[in-house]
Amino acid sequence: MSAHLDAQQQRNQYANYPEDEHAVLLQADPDLVGRWLKGWALARDTAQPVAAHGGWRVDVGWPEQKARHVFPGLLPDIAELAHTISEPWIFLKICASAAALQAILPAHWIIQRPGYMMTLAASMPEAPDLPAEYQLDITLAQSISMVRVLTTDGEVAASGRIVFVDGLAIYDSIETQAPHQRRGLGRVLMKQLEAIATERGIKDGALVATPQGRALYASLGWELHSLYSTAVIQAPV
Repeated sequence: MSAHLDAQQQRNQYANYPEDEHAVLLQADPDLVGRWLKGWALARDTAQPVAAHGGWRVDVGWPEQKARHVFPGLLPDIAELAHTISEPWIFLKICASAAALQAILPAHWIIQRPGYMMTLAASMPEAPDLPAEYQLDITLAQSISMVRVLTTDGEVAASGRIVFVDGLAIYDSIETQAPHQRRGLGRVLMKQLEAIATERGIKDGALVATPQGRALYASLGWELHSLYSTAVIQAPV
């Protein structure tokens, strides 16, 4: 199979990812997206967002993510911007469906795994008790606080961070390692992060979920705010 066909298959892998009609019609709140992005940049220790092309640009500076352009919807400037970019690892991230994003992009852009911007405006249900073979490790700081679930040997089983921007709690890098999944650790982790927000008097939360994480967060009282689609030009293999 040719490299061109491989790239085309990769491009189309997520463009037709099934979404319910309600999800496709949801429109993101630009203010919420902007505050979430500020928090994301703070949590990831990158440059702060700057206004660009009707959305924001973040100079990320990672080897496989030089920069990201984030938009609260499918704005007219996106197609023009996409045509000016030819170098790899500059990301377009749009609060819209993957199919709608693909329709306005040149052929060399690849659609990546879908994401879901979600919000929390009420307290999560109670989490289960932490299994006896795990312990919590909580680091509180003014800018970024972290919760980790450790094994008795000190191995990180699950972890997550939380930052605060203009009255919004941004939950970031929520992850449970594969050998420790399906033990309720994600629920414990999220409840601990929420407790940190509550201590600061902040109830509203935002995050971007993967397809797998979306189900967990929905069970914890999070609601879908909008779709969150990504496209990138990858470096040739």
